[in-house]
This record gives sequence, C-alpha cells and structure tokens, in this order.
Amino acid sequence: MPVPVAHALNEAEAEMIVIRLHTAGIEAYSQGPDLPGMGAAGGHEVYVEDEDEDRARELLAAPGIGDADLEELSDEAGEPGLEP
Repeated sequence: MPVPVAHALNEAEAEMIVIRLHTAGIEAYSQGPDLPGMGAAGGHEVYVEDEDEDRARELLAAPGIGDADLEELSDEAGEPGLEP
C-alpha cells in the first residue's frame, strides 16, 4: 500500500524527489491537487510502497548537494576552456 514520504511545494520539486528515490532503487510517484487551474503550481505528495518507507525517509533525510557544495565544485573546476 502506498504511503506518503515527502511533501513538495510544486511538481518540479516532487519530480526531483521521485528521481532521487528512483536512483536509489525505490519506486516512487507524486500526486498533486486535482483542482482546476492549479496544474504544476500546487503542492504534491511523494509516495512509495510501505515496505520502502523507512529506506526512503532515511535517504531523503540525508544531506544532499546544497548551494555551497555547488559553488565549491564550480570553483574547483574553473572556467571551461581557460588555462589556470
């Protein structure tokens, strides 16, 4: 039986969560509001099968790549095509 493991503010955020779970081998899907005119803008719940709930919650609680990490990686890589 599917259980919710995350709430996303919009469809794009929900899809990123679903992709992260799929990458770890956890089947997941998102469902948004069935309200006319809301489309991708409304909040979405991300669901997994109950046997995957603990693993999914653990994965989602682990720190991801943040802005500071991306900036550091960018600085380390330098600008493409330029010699240091």
